[in-house]
Amino acid sequence: MYLSHILGKQGEKESERYLRKNNYEIIERNFNSKHGEIDIIAKEKNEMVFIEVKTRANKKYGNPIDAITNIKKNHLINAIEYYLYKNNMEDAFIRIDAIEVYKNKEKFIIKHTKNII
Repeated sequence: MYLSHILGKQGEKESERYLRKNNYEIIERNFNSKHGEIDIIAKEKNEMVFIEVKTRANKKYGNPIDAITNIKKNHLINAIEYYLYKNNMEDAFIRIDAIEVYKNKEKFIIKHTKNII
């Protein structure tokens, strides 16, 4: 496993911890389909929240959210549409968020951006 993959998994775990602490119910992690992957699916109040997590050790290549390109957003939308169809939830209230995770030595810093699309 590559170091970036390990860092990404750590970021997802920290994001899940952050979400639980902020009263989100975690429904699923790493939902995969032929359309793409959804890192975290959660519920906040009456909304289904689909979350893309990006983790970085530094800003050498920019902010993590910058890695969520229009192509990535389209894949994410297609995966969400499939998830909603598969689970008979086409009428659900949804939101698409991003969580940026920065690892600074042994500390993780979380930045949560709601409604990225």
